[in-house]
Amino acid sequence: MTTAPRFPYQDPALSVEQRTEDLLSRMTLEDKAGLMFQPMSVVGDLDEPGMFNMPSMRSLLDRRINHFNILWAKSAREIAEWHNTVQRTAREHPLGIPVTISSDPRHSFTNNPATALLAGPFSQWPEALGFAAIGSAELAHRWADVVRREYLAVGIRVALHPQIDLTTEPRWARGSATFGEDAKTTSELAVAYVRGLQGEEVGPESVSAMAKHFPGGGPQKDGEDPHFAYGREQVYPGGKFDLHLEPFQAVIDAGVAQMMPYYGMPVGTEYEEVGFGFNKGVITGLLRERLGYDGIVCTDWGILSNTCWGVEHLGYEERMIKSLDAGVDQFGGEFRPQVLVDLVRAGRVEEGRLDVSLRRLLREKFRLGLFDDPFVDADRADSLVGTPEARAEGLAAQAAAHVLLKNDDGPAHLPLTAADPLRVYAEGLSASALATRAEPVDSPEQADIAILRLSAPFEERGEPGTIESFFHAGSLDFPTSEITRITTICRTVPTIVDVYLDRPAILTEIAPHAAALTVNFGSTDEAFLQVLFGNAAPTGTLPFDLPSSMAAVEASHPDTPFNTADPLFSYGTGLTYPPTA
Repeated sequence: MTTAPRFPYQDPALSVEQRTEDLLSRMTLEDKAGLMFQPMSVVGDLDEPGMFNMPSMRSLLDRRINHFNILWAKSAREIAEWHNTVQRTAREHPLGIPVTISSDPRHSFTNNPATALLAGPFSQWPEALGFAAIGSAELAHRWADVVRREYLAVGIRVALHPQIDLTTEPRWARGSATFGEDAKTTSELAVAYVRGLQGEEVGPESVSAMAKHFPGGGPQKDGEDPHFAYGREQVYPGGKFDLHLEPFQAVIDAGVAQMMPYYGMPVGTEYEEVGFGFNKGVITGLLRERLGYDGIVCTDWGILSNTCWGVEHLGYEERMIKSLDAGVDQFGGEFRPQVLVDLVRAGRVEEGRLDVSLRRLLREKFRLGLFDDPFVDADRADSLVGTPEARAEGLAAQAAAHVLLKNDDGPAHLPLTAADPLRVYAEGLSASALATRAEPVDSPEQADIAILRLSAPFEERGEPGTIESFFHAGSLDFPTSEITRITTICRTVPTIVDVYLDRPAILTEIAPHAAALTVNFGSTDEAFLQVLFGNAAPTGTLPFDLPSSMAAVEASHPDTPFNTADPLFSYGTGLTYPPTA
């Protein structure tokens, strides 16, 4: 027997607009303020302290906060069970507003707690750059559909992605999660990805997409990242501000549900030199009025507390007022709704201003079906997440995304043959994985060929273990000592070099010495070996230019694509060969 709804907002037969207006009319000021915050949360006991000196989940729920961004979890079932507990607890509050759970990307290889999470129980695919290398909108849609199904299984209903910035500044630490340097490719793949998450419109089987980082985070001065004060400036010496808007206009036209402005502040433009989350000209004038966007705008995490560029001189309350005036709907990473309550009661913020944002936030919860059935089947979560089929698809995409840049004749010519097992000296490749196809040896001198799996270089920043240390920034050159070591191996034995490109490394001193050169955007040993031995073909092409020198990078315009002089390998470069099996 179905219980009749007590209030109109609980009646699924009514329209989203009717339900939203009814619920809004019943909300206290405390209810309203809580809806406008989205802190991070620990998956675990609701009474345990939160991360980064935050309150417990139960305390946050008591503050009427009901949007949360989760980080690590050991298993899909653990997330699902925690999610159901949170939803039951939320129902104990007078209006029973369900909780919306969000997540940064967690289906690839990046493991920076400030930006993305290692796949863990979820299926593992290449980074977004790998999909740009493959260049298939159909595959990007398929990837997003798998993400959608796996998120739904554990109760995640908002994806804090896709990241659709253009990687026009090669040194920038966030490039691996983008779709590369080309605006047209990024736009096509971004639309496919958003539709894979949301469908043609947001509904009960959707995961809402939050595109970022408006108005494009790529043009960072000196390639530094605005998570940190030294990287707060975005500059446009090439006059390409509008080019960076193209992917955002594309996803707006595709119905993207949410948008995140970046931390950075524009320098030398028509806009106020304050962080984009405080920038009325950018959020209201550009995003809402010029581009016609009326969805949710959620700030990047912690702009009121920490990354308040251009408004450092203002107090917490003044920053909140300025951000609201700019046009944001929700404060990411913040958890102090009482400040907003006090501002309204003091007459410094109109309650009607809150209602403008609340209509968007509530509408989203209703469209996602959270008021009607917020729970998930925890008993099935482990079987629905990371299925063998999804893992196989992810592995195939990892292999396909490899880019073959050089393939000389000789014993290291690709694909290799396993008919007569080769003696192989390997670095960055597990001996157990290699032993299924070749004979591992201990030194280059003992080998028929060498295989070196490297990662793009970076300069250490911050203290080890701090957030800053997870951002790979600075020079794209390999250290001289490392180049000497690598080229010595190459001269000793024919060598296959493979480089993980989370940024476009400079390979000028390495490429001439390698017998074969491949790059990848996140691949397991198995995916890499499938490519080497011809079980899978490398079908990728470069999603950005590979610069020839740091001098060329430093002389380029950070807002302009394909602007480094005489690149070693150009965008779109890629050789291949047919798979042998």
